[in-house]
Amino acid sequence: MSKHKEQLELFIQNLQSENFYDAHEDLEVLWYERRFEESDEVKLIKGFINASVSFELRKKGKIEASQKVWNNYLRYKDLINKIDSQHVEKYHQIIKVIDKINS
Repeated sequence: MSKHKEQLELFIQNLQSENFYDAHEDLEVLWYERRFEESDEVKLIKGFINASVSFELRKKGKIEASQKVWNNYLRYKDLINKIDSQHVEKYHQIIKVIDKINS
């Protein structure tokens, strides 16, 4: 299993376990090494990180801050429709998990 796929799996597991800080860290590893790329995939990953941060802030009762970060996630979420990646199915799965947590 590639490092990228492994980190995505860990992210999903930590989201589902409500370990939102750890989920953030799981994707930070992927995002950090590519953070200067002008890539929709990198921006989508950043959006997923924002979603996990938003959930962590909400868990801590910081609702206003949570909403600000959530809005960043929403700004990137639709990039799923623009990317060409071998991980696109996993990204769709992540969006479903995020939507379920947010419902």
